Amino acid sequence: MTPAAPPPIHGYKPYWAKRFGTSPFLPVSRAEMEQLGWSECDIILVTGDAYIDHPSFGMALVGRLLEAQGFRVGILSQPDWRSADPFKALGKPALFFGVTAGNMDSMVNRYTADRKIRSDDAYTPNAEPGKRPDRSVIVYAQRAREAYPGVPIIIGSIEASLRRITHYDYWSDKVRPSILPHSKADLLIFGNAERALVEVAHRLAKGVPISEIRDVRGTSFMVPRGWKPSPEWSELDSMAVDTPGALIQHPDPYAMEGVTTPKPAVPQVGAGETAISVAIPIKFVSRAERLAAKKAERSQTAIRLPSHEQVSNDPVLYAHASRTFHLESNPGNARVLIQGHGERDVWLNPPPIPLTTPEMDYVFGMPYARAPHPSYGDAKIPAWEMIRFSVNIMRGCFGGCTFCSITEHEGRIIQSRSEDSVIREIEEIRDKTPGFTGVISDIGGPTANMYRMACKDPKIESSCRRLSCVYPGICENLNTDHAPLISLYRKARALPGIKKILVGSGLRYDLAVRSPEYIKELVTHHVGGYLKIAPEHSEEGPLAKMMKPGMGAYERFKQLFEKASREAGKEQYLIPYFIAAHPGTKDEDMMNLALWLKRNNFRLDQVQTFLPTPLALATAMWHSEKNPLRKVSADSENVAIVRTGRQRRLHKAFLRYHDPENWPLLREALQQMGRADLIGPGKRHLVPAHQPAGLVGRHTARPGATVCAKSSAKTDSMASAKVITGKSALATRRLSSGTGSAPAKAPAKPHSKTAGRHPAVPRHPLSQRKGR
Repeated sequence: MTPAAPPPIHGYKPYWAKRFGTSPFLPVSRAEMEQLGWSECDIILVTGDAYIDHPSFGMALVGRLLEAQGFRVGILSQPDWRSADPFKALGKPALFFGVTAGNMDSMVNRYTADRKIRSDDAYTPNAEPGKRPDRSVIVYAQRAREAYPGVPIIIGSIEASLRRITHYDYWSDKVRPSILPHSKADLLIFGNAERALVEVAHRLAKGVPISEIRDVRGTSFMVPRGWKPSPEWSELDSMAVDTPGALIQHPDPYAMEGVTTPKPAVPQVGAGETAISVAIPIKFVSRAERLAAKKAERSQTAIRLPSHEQVSNDPVLYAHASRTFHLESNPGNARVLIQGHGERDVWLNPPPIPLTTPEMDYVFGMPYARAPHPSYGDAKIPAWEMIRFSVNIMRGCFGGCTFCSITEHEGRIIQSRSEDSVIREIEEIRDKTPGFTGVISDIGGPTANMYRMACKDPKIESSCRRLSCVYPGICENLNTDHAPLISLYRKARALPGIKKILVGSGLRYDLAVRSPEYIKELVTHHVGGYLKIAPEHSEEGPLAKMMKPGMGAYERFKQLFEKASREAGKEQYLIPYFIAAHPGTKDEDMMNLALWLKRNNFRLDQVQTFLPTPLALATAMWHSEKNPLRKVSADSENVAIVRTGRQRRLHKAFLRYHDPENWPLLREALQQMGRADLIGPGKRHLVPAHQPAGLVGRHTARPGATVCAKSSAKTDSMASAKVITGKSALATRRLSSGTGSAPAKAPAKPHSKTAGRHPAVPRHPLSQRKGR
């Protein structure tokens, strides 16, 4: 069932205020509004980030898009939320407030995986902390409502997207309701907002009340219990959707679950009557007519999830609701979802239709100033410094990693820009961005090498219900051709004034090994000494819960990477990411990973500990201890969870087996695991038997402490676990030349505050790894 093509976002008739033209920067003060000749703003965007007029920053992107539609757009950047007065700084907007926490979830931005407050904020001038509140969307929306009670409030961004239904909140260790009732917002726009935001803005400008805008894809809102758009709509219980079996099976593209064909009525014979043979005409219905009828019925069917109250009290129902939510995530076949919250329902329309390449070019081709607002003066904004010379060529990710939030927000369908659009942006960086030295720090996106990849058949794509196109293996219907990306690389680096084009985004190596030509092109021209990849683990148990490939693809990629590096005469290194304490990980898994690291001469400088983010499938595992990748029931598969601070520290210590401060904890754990054979001075041993003189382990064991025992108690504190998050897992790696000669010298460990991240490697805005 392929939805009808929506109108292009650049096809609307501009609003009358288009006559004011384009502003150098979207105004952040009344004085700037007066300079532009504005008496008021049509739309005011509230953000928890500093205002940087660049397409990598969400408020700039949607602000310029709305400006191009003819609306007067103002920005309230990091307003003081302690009163409503700062929300009156630009006056009352004529149409609505648009509220966002910023490029990152405010809780991920402010807290580590250990729930400790971070000491800096990369999206704030001079990295100053404390410039945004916890749960920023809720707080900002409430203050905007206080400032101007009658003005519509629309919430969006990754923070709102990940909280559009009931969700587990790691920071409070509670199941929280949808963000809609807490924020009191009139409308939530989830996912990439451009298409829905443009349509809603034009409807409001025509005088349509926001309470009547109920049919826009990618939006969510609160309605009275049992509300339906029309009598033709029907409800389907989510239990009818959660069919048995693995998600990787391909269903019949034309089979519509929960849709039944009514049987013809049979005349009834009453008492004392004689049965008379009645001729019932047979109508032959073509296959096309049957499919059209099923599609029409399906498009007016809403799936009712278990209510907030039900999933809050039943982890199995929570896992079931999570599984159903992800099953209904393909824009081509997703249905409306409903979830009860008290006396009202949260209504979720299907996800937005992805942008076409011309629409992507339109969005990224706005007249961005490509700089922070002048009001910040000489203040340094780390997020801007990381991306100022980078180019985003695509969005979306079909990897489906269960711990990642990008898929839940941007979707699985890749949306790519054209070569010409990317080249124009590189030329703008070269010609307009101060400090440019000829090096593009990154040309990529959520994943470096998914550019222009898509399903070979649009009909299959629109009916598919797989959660990943690459797990447990790459789908045979996926086009994995790297030729368009190779062509883009070559054209980009041939531009005058461009010395180097680096790839800083994470690489999907299981796709890359299908194109040795791409690997050679990448390694020869676009690696600045280090290349990021993410095996995440070496053991099948955790990998299956992550939906990540096995180490065979990594080994193949490493061989091709090293071969290409030798042929290019370059000494280059892979930077692998690994996750500690992910659901499904046992102590033995981490021990085996540590042994793998030692065999391969990896010494990780920084490591990532699993952080449960709302709506992620791995978070459902964390909360429910069930596996939502398969049918969920009370008797279905249980998932091992690492909750205690001590066990989480142990899993992290295995990744840093070479750190003497971890040795006492590792020695005790190995003894309790019956693996004392790994303690000793030899190459086959993991840790020495003796501690260096004068050095006491950071995690010295308490007498009688149980290190390896599994605990499911959710009250176990993790406050004492010092987990370093958000920085690259930089490896010091010795690459063998393959000729029996001495190994190459390993790169030195970084010692600056940006340790673990190559200075030319930006962090993707949606990445939940802070600092990456």
